[in-house]
Amino acid sequence: MFYQSSLPDSKRGNLVSALVSLTPSESKRLIAKGVAALPEIKRAKEKGLIIIARGTTNTFVAEEIMGIKIEPKSGYCRGCVVDGELRANMKRGGGNDFVLRQGKVVDIRPQEALKEFTAGDVFIKGASAVDSSGQAGVLAANLQAGTVGYSMVTVIARGAHLIVPVGLEKVVPSVNQAAEKCGIFRYKYTTGLPCALIPLVNGKVVTEIQALAVLCSISATHVASGGIGGSEGTVVLALEGNEDNLEKAFELVKLIKGEPPVPSPEETTPQASSLNYDPLALLKTLG
Repeated sequence: MFYQSSLPDSKRGNLVSALVSLTPSESKRLIAKGVAALPEIKRAKEKGLIIIARGTTNTFVAEEIMGIKIEPKSGYCRGCVVDGELRANMKRGGGNDFVLRQGKVVDIRPQEALKEFTAGDVFIKGASAVDSSGQAGVLAANLQAGTVGYSMVTVIARGAHLIVPVGLEKVVPSVNQAAEKCGIFRYKYTTGLPCALIPLVNGKVVTEIQALAVLCSISATHVASGGIGGSEGTVVLALEGNEDNLEKAFELVKLIKGEPPVPSPEETTPQASSLNYDPLALLKTLG
């Protein structure tokens, strides 16, 4: 489901509009600022536990919540799309999931932190896909479903908050229909790692639209996507709200414009053609 944020009532005649475009990295920064401003995050940062799972969008989220700088951001991801292929970051000793207790990083595994989870705690997991209903899904090449496999049942069972930051560049028609077509052992060929697509149950999805609503009380509509020359994945949004809020939103957009793209990891799983696009052979490279 999409994160619900109420907007102030405005008479139609008092609304003003703007048209903005955001590259994937600019979107990640905006979404991260929105996630950091959520009341669930603020409460858990003060009194509870927050787990920030690995992922490129979550690198930005960690920076905004913790007030730190993470470089290279690709070191904090596991699965990634690189050179047009489904790959994994193979650089050993890369970033771990962050576990925060009352806003401070603690040196425990997320599996241990989950044993302490209660309803006020927060698990933040990025996504590979989101549809118009607010259903998000995660690609997983791990046979035990990786982060989703060890965490989701516990998070749901304990009534904790699952926050899902994901950019509109990842919109698909239907996550559930896509999930039906995927499975690690289902493919004859793959351009990269074979993956399942796992729907995230009970996740509160935060896209650019929800981030702008939380941060600026602005209504945003996704009107176009695409680009060339490094702007691939750009989303175009029509913003609407009262003049003060629109000015605030546009100042925020100007602030995040120019956010540099996330670089490729130093070492990834091999090019698919080197293993004849064989899914099982590619899967074995994960070790």
